[in-house]
Amino acid sequence: MSVIAFGMGVRTTGTTGANMDSSRSHAILQITFKEPDGKMFSKISFIDLAGSERGADTMDQKKQTRMDGAEINKSLLALKECIRALDQDKKHTPFRGSKLTLVLKDSFTGNCRTLMIANVSPTQSCCEHTLNTLRYADRVKAVSYTHLTLPTICSV
Repeated sequence: MSVIAFGMGVRTTGTTGANMDSSRSHAILQITFKEPDGKMFSKISFIDLAGSERGADTMDQKKQTRMDGAEINKSLLALKECIRALDQDKKHTPFRGSKLTLVLKDSFTGNCRTLMIANVSPTQSCCEHTLNTLRYADRVKAVSYTHLTLPTICSV
């Protein structure tokens, strides 16, 4: 629990037009299970993606907030391109598009299982964000993993 508390302490948050306590970065917690000889047995990754940023939500904010939003969007776009490449069974998946996709590479390839939980809001004011989140989650759900070898125990 102290590792989680530390991670939450160093996570960047800020105020935007959409949210008073908005994530200004993605958060990744990876737990690795190893054999007694030190060989990795399994890994579980918990990933909290910062939401996409619309220019309208960050217009009145500081330059750093706008830059954070641009970096969030850049990494989410790179993730979307990786998901698209996997879904279309392309020969090349652009995992080098961002640090996020490099870290998540083993969550989408090889011996893995992936679960995405979409956090949405039922309020009318969040309708557009909710629809975008659901579209993103639907895209992840549509990825065909038939060409991958899936064991019973693997990354989430």
